[in-house]
Amino acid sequence: MINIKERYIVDESGNRVGVVLDMADYRKLLEDLEELESIRAYDAAKASGDRVIPFEQVVTGP
Repeated sequence: MINIKERYIVDESGNRVGVVLDMADYRKLLEDLEELESIRAYDAAKASGDRVIPFEQVVTGP
């Protein structure tokens, strides 16, 4: 779990409408999101039941 130090932007009524993050926290969130997207793509590909083709075969041809 990452420890994010966020600051909020509020409207005239005190409702939170935005957030300010340190750049390091923002970059870490983007990295984590990219990794999560890769995991989801892997899970979807695995669940599809399609035939697996080795990478070397794809690159060099049949």
